[in-house]
Amino acid sequence: MIAARITRNAAKAVNGPGEARETDIGFTGGGNGTHQVYISGLTDHRLKDTDIVDHLVELVEKKAAEIEAQREAGESVLERAH
Repeated sequence: MIAARITRNAAKAVNGPGEARETDIGFTGGGNGTHQVYISGLTDHRLKDTDIVDHLVELVEKKAAEIEAQREAGESVLERAH
């Protein structure tokens, strides 16, 4: 399991595009069992009810891995500077 601090709102249900701008991963409820997914505050793709939980978990884990890699890269640069 990856443990990383996500500094913005991650995997948050939002009311619409305005609120989604403040999220790493946001999603809105939609009609006919579909939802709009926002990545880094931007509209990204639609998702069906049946796929939502697994897909959102996958997105959050991917974002956590990116944050962890950035943190480790930053530590590596600091270590080389000493």
